[in-house]
Parts: sequence; C-alpha cells; structure tokens
Amino acid sequence: MALRDRFKQSAQNVQTHLAAKKNDVTNGAFRDASMAMCALVAAADGSIGQAETAKLAQLIASNSVLQTFDKDDLQRRFHDNAKHLSTDFQIGKVQVLQEVGKARKKPAEARAVIQIGILIGGADGNFDVQERAVVREACFALGIPPTEFDL
Repeated sequence: MALRDRFKQSAQNVQTHLAAKKNDVTNGAFRDASMAMCALVAAADGSIGQAETAKLAQLIASNSVLQTFDKDDLQRRFHDNAKHLSTDFQIGKVQVLQEVGKARKKPAEARAVIQIGILIGGADGNFDVQERAVVREACFALGIPPTEFDL
C-alpha cells in the first residue's frame, strides 16, 4: 500500500475514533484547545496560508465533533491563535500551547485534540516534519506520550 493510501486510511481511522468520542468532547476546554491545535499545526512552517485556512473550514464543516460548536466562534478562536503565532512564532507558540493544555484534565479530550492536529496536518496528504514536531510538543503539553500516535 502506498504511503499516501496508508495516510488516508489512518486519517479515516482518526475521524471514526473522533466521531465515537463525540459525547465526551463537547465543552469549552476542548473547543479552545482544538482551535489552538489547528492554528499551531497550520503555522508550523512559519506562516498560515489560504490552504491552511481552507483546511480548517473543511474540518469544521465535516467533523461531527466540531459541528457541535458555533462555526463562526471556532473560526474566530482559530484566527486569534493564528494572530499570536504570526506576530512572534516562538512567543505565540507558548501561548497557544497553554490553550492546548486546557484539555489536559480529560484524557478523551486531550487525545481528541491531538487527533484533530493530525487531521489538519495531514489534510494535504503530507504530514510534514514541522507539523509532526508541533503535534509532538502538544502531546507533551497534554501529558500524552507522542509514541501513542507514532510521532
């Protein structure tokens, strides 16, 4: 099986797992952490382009877990985090990882946040080195071993 096909299958498995956890991840901490994660992954290469913003819009529209929240509120939270990252990536990353860390108290939420990061990172079929690195950092912020997600 080609690498791209394996990645698509893995993303599909993550999406299925997220849908199964839908009732466990419907609070504000998850909402905040997931949008922070999306911004962090989108900015992993140093900037957030139209492609990353489009990936987020598609994720919000298609993900049954995120559909429980107001779409405009999710996008606003994403853009607020993106602004921190684009102003000064290193300082912004600290702030955004603190937002991600809000989900630490509930393991199901924490894992769902990481899974959303993986979905965003791989939406273009290439979960690159920078994206993997920031998701790995988010794992540490959430107290989850990155090896649990093969990072």
